[in-house]
Amino acid sequence: MSLLMPDTDRRPAVPLRLDVERWATFRIRKRVLAVVHTVTSARRLLDAVRLLEGDPRVQVLFTVAGDVFNHGVDEFLENTRALVVPWGQAVHTRFDLALAASYGSLHELNVPVIVLPHGASYNRRISVPGGHHGRPPAVREVYGLGRQWLVRDGVVVPAAIVLAHEDDRARLGRECPEALPVAEVVGDPCYDRVAASLSARDLYRKALGAGPRQQLVLICSTWGPDSLVGRHWGLLERLAAELPPKDFRIVVMLHSNVWNAHSEWHIRSAFAGLGRQGVGLVSQHAEWCGAVVAADYIVGDHGSVSLYGTMTGARILTAGSPDTDLDPSSPMAELRSLAPRIDAGLPLLGQLRNSSLAYSPGRYARIAARISSEPGRFARRMRTLLYRKLRLRAPVARPAPEQAAPPVTVRYGTPSGALS
Repeated sequence: MSLLMPDTDRRPAVPLRLDVERWATFRIRKRVLAVVHTVTSARRLLDAVRLLEGDPRVQVLFTVAGDVFNHGVDEFLENTRALVVPWGQAVHTRFDLALAASYGSLHELNVPVIVLPHGASYNRRISVPGGHHGRPPAVREVYGLGRQWLVRDGVVVPAAIVLAHEDDRARLGRECPEALPVAEVVGDPCYDRVAASLSARDLYRKALGAGPRQQLVLICSTWGPDSLVGRHWGLLERLAAELPPKDFRIVVMLHSNVWNAHSEWHIRSAFAGLGRQGVGLVSQHAEWCGAVVAADYIVGDHGSVSLYGTMTGARILTAGSPDTDLDPSSPMAELRSLAPRIDAGLPLLGQLRNSSLAYSPGRYARIAARISSEPGRFARRMRTLLYRKLRLRAPVARPAPEQAAPPVTVRYGTPSGALS
């Protein structure tokens, strides 16, 4: 069995009885199953299930669906102290509602499923196999909006598809019109958290080690060979060598899949030299929104973090793969067409300075507005959706966006992997 595809059914069964009212301390009226595929999807799920906090009538249980990036999920869930049901048991157990932020194996569940996006908007097009055994030719669908992910045997799998923006509803109509009746535009939790955190910028800068006269350069990399780190490791080394330490603080933030595919040991080892040059590394366990708020410059690829940077006034520069896999109508494609691209043949300090001269607040604000058409309202609208699907009256208290916790960086050179 591959290390990246753990046998989740080896977990012991969890005692879940239909006659729960005979023995349970809490009077549980509804049970919700949170379906976790990766650490990234788990974090987005927590934004939703936390909206059920304070209601003892609803019990949330977790399960792990198979995914090539399952590694790290067990540790994440252990830290939440949640009750985790093996997948083989979950598909045969009665729940009132399920939540997921990815798509694999959801058709196996016998329960209404709400599917959330696990990033900012829907930006990539992926080739869907075809052209043989009488099937139509291969097509390119928008990941998360196409039939490949939403339809099984001619039936739309999710009972509700959570969208962040009305534009996403229009794009869903083009990609998979039969799914439109279950689409729900509720907003984006990370958008709301970044917006709520803007006033605490100094706190986040201090947490990342930026001095009062330093500008903070945040390098953001998604996962895979076409990511910034996958293609341009030398760019990190050049930034560390060319930017004066008295004027700049450099911090790197990696997608969770990078940590979970390669291990913290390998990443700490790979970054040890950069750490000795003063480059910081945001921990995989840290809240990342504060790092985006703290940044004066963001050097990113096609990952979601750069999109959230359009909210903050940071100067954004791009690197990583060509944009051939981006949906031309996506916010990311618009950002990549606007933000200057790093030129490996030119001095980097000058390119950062020039990005400030070319910065257009209005054009970046227009991109930021494409992330969410319900700014500040994700918590309220998502909770309304949850309780409507559960057929329960929601508690009176209204949830509101909260500020991000200060980001935490890795402390190099300690065998225990301690955090600073």
